[in-house]
Amino acid sequence: MFAGPQCTLLPDGRLHLNHGPIDLIVEAFGSQSEIYTAYDQATDKFSHVLDNLVRELEGLRQPVRIPFWVPSDSVARRMMDACWPHRGGFVTPMAAVAGAVADEVLAALIEGRDLQRAYVNNGGDIAFYLSPGATLTAGLVGDYHLPSIDATCELGHDQPARGIATSGWKGRSFSFGIADSATVLAGTAASADVVATLIANAVTAEDPAVERAPASDLDPDSDLGNRLVTVAVGSLDEITIKSALESGVKVAKKMRRAGLITSAVLVLQQQFRTVGPVPAGLIEKNAA
Repeated sequence: MFAGPQCTLLPDGRLHLNHGPIDLIVEAFGSQSEIYTAYDQATDKFSHVLDNLVRELEGLRQPVRIPFWVPSDSVARRMMDACWPHRGGFVTPMAAVAGAVADEVLAALIEGRDLQRAYVNNGGDIAFYLSPGATLTAGLVGDYHLPSIDATCELGHDQPARGIATSGWKGRSFSFGIADSATVLAGTAASADVVATLIANAVTAEDPAVERAPASDLDPDSDLGNRLVTVAVGSLDEITIKSALESGVKVAKKMRRAGLITSAVLVLQQQFRTVGPVPAGLIEKNAA
């Protein structure tokens, strides 16, 4: 069993919310009274999130398929809505859980409040709010094991994206692919979360340097069952890297044509590929 929800106001004014596996950093910008009221709203919503999701867990671990399943919980419904467009392949609503939690807490944070901008960061899956004229700068980390900012992306009110998410074999969740990271901008954090997962899965190769194991061996409760997930990737040759990245680019382009994402950045062993608008800094990095 998990300890109860924890709420901490950090010295720099951000809000830290934690409950079991959910760990959020929340920040709002506006008058002090509006910020504190917004934080109270977010905290109240967050206090019920994990318990409500646990009640829906059996259904959330099942592959998305026709007919549409309508969960009782609002976060679970966000997960289903985000995954529904991808029901033609294998995906469970758990692919969108981090983003959906961020979306839900952000919605509570901004409800009725007069804020300039705000975000909820759930381990790199981020939901954000921007008032007219406001901007927010997001940093891109291409490799979880080399935590440096490889590029930045300025997010504006007039742009359609309100969510950003990153997936890859080095991340918190299992991946079928070998991408160090696949970062996606989309209309919601939940939508970005599931698409980042699917693009990262598509960056793949059969190579002696790639080690895989059944997900159930690593986590008996995994929604992926005995499907093979990546546990290690050694040094790959240039041809293999290019082929793997192009497989992911193909999926990202399909998602963009369908209006499911605005842009994506794929990274494998310091090689970058982009679909849609290029974040500032990537051109310089690729040219270096």
